[in-house]
Amino acid sequence: MNPVFSSTVDLAAAIHNRKISAVEALDAHLAQIDSHNAAINAVISFDREGAHERARQADAALAHGEAPGPLHGVPFTLKDMHETSGMKTTVGFPPFADYVASHDSPVVVRLKAAGGVLMAKTNVATMLSDWQSNNPLFGRTGNPWNLERTAGGSSGGAAAAVATGMTPFDVGTDMQDSIRLPAAFCGVYGLKPTENRVSLAGAFPNPGGAARSVRLMSCLGPLARSVDDLALIYQIIAGPDGHDTDLAPVQVEAMPKLDLKTLRIAFAPSFPGFPVAGEISAAVESLARQLQGAGAVVEEAKLPKLDLHDDLAQGGALIGMMMEAAQPKPPEQPTSVSRWFEALARRDRSILIWDSFFDRHDALLCPVAMTTAFPHCEPGTPIKVDGKEQSYWMLPAYGAVFNYSGHPALSMPCGQDSNGLPIGLQLVGKRWSESRLLGIAAAIEPVTGGFRRPPGY
Repeated sequence: MNPVFSSTVDLAAAIHNRKISAVEALDAHLAQIDSHNAAINAVISFDREGAHERARQADAALAHGEAPGPLHGVPFTLKDMHETSGMKTTVGFPPFADYVASHDSPVVVRLKAAGGVLMAKTNVATMLSDWQSNNPLFGRTGNPWNLERTAGGSSGGAAAAVATGMTPFDVGTDMQDSIRLPAAFCGVYGLKPTENRVSLAGAFPNPGGAARSVRLMSCLGPLARSVDDLALIYQIIAGPDGHDTDLAPVQVEAMPKLDLKTLRIAFAPSFPGFPVAGEISAAVESLARQLQGAGAVVEEAKLPKLDLHDDLAQGGALIGMMMEAAQPKPPEQPTSVSRWFEALARRDRSILIWDSFFDRHDALLCPVAMTTAFPHCEPGTPIKVDGKEQSYWMLPAYGAVFNYSGHPALSMPCGQDSNGLPIGLQLVGKRWSESRLLGIAAAIEPVTGGFRRPPGY
């Protein structure tokens, strides 16, 4: 087997069955990083010594007959925003350059308890605030399909590392398409769960122990090379953890095996007023036809009667108010409580309208972003889409709609454009139905062909 491009599920099984040792799996991934990372700059902080010790312990445990966890001995990376004991967590922000948390975040605790071997961190946008992964501490991450183009952000290092076999999986954050957009740009899978499904505790460096300001729209979720891997990691990290009180006590179910012939799929090649490259909208239509030919009930979506541009603006306003509330301010400049509640009421209306849509459809197939990976540029630079300049700030629009509504959504690779760059399409489902959404994606995966390795890796 080739451990660096094996699925997480297969690699865990191979270690469990002692076809490969945990140390061998780790060394293979570190060698892949050493061979390719200098050009891509996806992996930015290491714990080689600690990872080797944990891998040796994993092998010894198997030798003594101890029951393995679902990730026993599997090496992995994490986006540089999770608090980790003994490793720096910087979010690419100079004031956090030397910050080391005193303990692991709940998500890290769960991954380690499942037997995972954390070996390194992956690059991000500064403070997770852009759709390119570039920062003053570690520089920029290139796209493995074309180094002159971005891997996306803010989880760009994670997506590039997964795509190139440097890691079997990673866990990113998604407040405005920050998992799905880089997953699409790099040709891998990425899941944004329903809001309040995965703990946000310790999901950002917090040296001073300040009150957590991000309470809405942000989600943690896995990036991987298969739907099965997304499902495995999601089941490990999801659910109440005793730290994040916002988490819903909803059962995390196993991914069901679904037949395409039982599914009702709506598709939207674009959203009203949202720009999109013609090759992306054509990929949506092509996949819809293939699914219909395979027996699914497919129809072009009658999208909810919402002003989606206004939803994006309202989502941005809520993010701004959360950030504002987190900053010290003089008494004469209080945060407007009434403005906050009005914004939440507006959001509730949008959520309920989308809920009604998903009562009629099992999933919505649509673009992840308005373009495939674009050339590195200064944030704010207009982006060319089919030769026409479009606003940089519309890059995450198709994904951000579902951060605002809280619905689960995933990005899945679906071929390449005429420049040889991956096209990622988005699949969106009913709230609290991640497992079913993953089952739908698994049923579709054979039609799309799944993950394709970038040339040269």
